[in-house]
Amino acid sequence: MKHHFLKSALVACAIAFLQNSGAQTDSRPVVRVAVQQVANSGTLTPLREQSNVGSRSFPMIYAGLIDLDRQGDLSLKPGLATSWKRIDDFTLELKLRKGVKFHNGDEMTADDVAFTFGPEYMFGSTKPLVVGQVASTIATSTNQTPATAVKLPAATLPPEVPAVARRMWPSLAQVKVIDKYTVRFINSAPDLTLEGRLARSSEIISKRAFLEAKDWASWARSPVAAGPFKIKEFKPDNSLVLSAHDAYFGGKPSVKEIRYQVVPEVSGRVNGLLSGEFDFVTDIPPDQIKTIEANPKFEVVGGPVLNHRIIVFDKNHPQLANPKIRLAMAHAIDRDAIVKSLWGNRTTVPAGLQWEYYGPMFQKNWSVPKYDPTLAARLVKESGYKGEPIPFRVLNNYYTNQVQTAQVLAEMWRAVGLNVDMQMKENWGQIFETANSARGVRDWSNSAPFNDPVSSIVNQHGPNGQQQQMGEWKNNEFNTLSTLLETSTSMENRNRAFGRMLEIAEREDPAYTVLHRNVVFYGKRKDIQWKWSPTFTMDFRAANLSMPVSGK
Repeated sequence: MKHHFLKSALVACAIAFLQNSGAQTDSRPVVRVAVQQVANSGTLTPLREQSNVGSRSFPMIYAGLIDLDRQGDLSLKPGLATSWKRIDDFTLELKLRKGVKFHNGDEMTADDVAFTFGPEYMFGSTKPLVVGQVASTIATSTNQTPATAVKLPAATLPPEVPAVARRMWPSLAQVKVIDKYTVRFINSAPDLTLEGRLARSSEIISKRAFLEAKDWASWARSPVAAGPFKIKEFKPDNSLVLSAHDAYFGGKPSVKEIRYQVVPEVSGRVNGLLSGEFDFVTDIPPDQIKTIEANPKFEVVGGPVLNHRIIVFDKNHPQLANPKIRLAMAHAIDRDAIVKSLWGNRTTVPAGLQWEYYGPMFQKNWSVPKYDPTLAARLVKESGYKGEPIPFRVLNNYYTNQVQTAQVLAEMWRAVGLNVDMQMKENWGQIFETANSARGVRDWSNSAPFNDPVSSIVNQHGPNGQQQQMGEWKNNEFNTLSTLLETSTSMENRNRAFGRMLEIAEREDPAYTVLHRNVVFYGKRKDIQWKWSPTFTMDFRAANLSMPVSGK
C-alpha cells in the first residue's frame, strides 16, 4: 500500500512538472522589425512623444476608448468603450468594456479613465477653453503643478505634457464617473469632434501603476496600459521589445514578442531584411522596391498615408519676416517634379493641408501655390531681399527621401534668387534650438488623425499647436478662427472659417507650404500575412497578423 502511494505521488509530480514545463514554453514566433527610430523623445507616452515613429508602435502598447478601422475605411469602432452617445454639444457618455485587464493584471474601471484625463497625469494646472475665449499659447517654460496637494509622480510633469494635452483636449473640463463602467466627458465649450478626439488620443493607463511609479521619467519608459503588448525592454535610440499581453480584450496575440531595432540607414534595413535578420523593415524609398522584390521571398507593401510632408517657416528670421519671401519659396517648388523623380508618381500633390476624408469640410476649390518661378523671382525682388543666407535645417532621412528632397528644394530656391543654407542636424532638439543661431526653414509633416481639420491645421498650427508653442509663427486672426473651428456647432461657419485659415496660413502669412502626401513602404517576408494601414500604425494584433510557426 505504501509502495503504491509513493508510486502515485511520483507520477503526479511528473505530470505536474511536464504541465508546468509546457506552460513555460511559448512556441509562438517573434516579429523582428527594423525601423529608422523608435521614439524621438526617449519616452513611450503619447503625451510626450507626438511623432510618426511613435504612432507606429504605440497602438500596440495602448488601447483607446474608441478605435479606428485601421485597415478599412477608418470608421470609428468600439475599443475600451463598447458604446457612446451624445448627451448634448458639451457632453459625451461612454459605456466601458467589462473585464479589461491592464498589463499589471488590474481591471480597468471608470476610475482609471477619469484619472487618465485628470490633472495628475495629463492637464496639470492648465484650464480648459470656455465659450467666447480665444485660445492662447500654453507656456512650456514653467512647471505645470497639479491642483492637488498630494505628492504624486505627476508633481514633476514635464511642461510639454499638459501643453500637448491641452492641444488635443482644449475644452475638456471633466471626466465624470457615473458608475464603475460608465463615464461622461464634459466640455466647457461645444465640440462636434469629441468622438474623433477620443479615437485619436484616449490611451487609458493604470491609475495604480502610475501612482506607484518612482517618477515620471520611469513611468514614461515603461507605462502600464491595456494594449495587446506590454513593454519588456526599452533602450532609447536602440531598441524596443514588447511581449504579448495574453489577457488583451481583443484576443491573445499570435506572436510572443515584437522586437523593434533602430537601423537608421536604408541600406542597413534592406540588407537586414534580405539576409533574414528582420521580418519587416520600414520606410523603404521607391528606388529600393525592385531590390527587395528581386528576391521571391520578400515583397513591398504600403502607399500614401494620412500625413502630408510640409516645409515650415520661422517668420522671426529677418529674411523670412516679409511674407513675400515665404510665398516666393512656396511658388518656387515644382512639387510634381519631386513626386515624379523621387517617388515614381507613387503619391500625389494634395490640395493644401487637408484631406478628402474631411467630407463636407474639404475645400474643393483650394490648391497649393502653383509652381511659378517667374512669380517667385518677382516676389523676391519686391521684398528687397539682398541675398542674405536663409538657414534650412534638415535631418538625415528621418522622413523617407528627406535629404534628396531638401537638396532639390535648395536648388529650386536658388533658381529664383534665394541663398538657402542647408544645414544637416542630428536630432529634433538641434532643429528647434535658437541659442546659437536663428531658425529659418525646416522639414516637418502633419497628420490628420480624424476626419476634421481641427485634427491637423488647429492641432499643429493653432495657438496650442507645436509651431506656435515653439515661437515660429503666430497670426491673431488665424487663432481666433481656430477657436471658432473648435467650438462652433454651425457647419457653415466652421467651413468658412477653415477656408479662411488656409488662405492665411498658405498665402497671406505663410506658416508652411505643403509638398506632397507622405508615403510609407514596408519591406516584409512574403510568407507573413499582414495588412498595412494608412495611419502609420503597424498593427500586429492577432486579427491582422499570421506568421508561420517555424518563423524565428
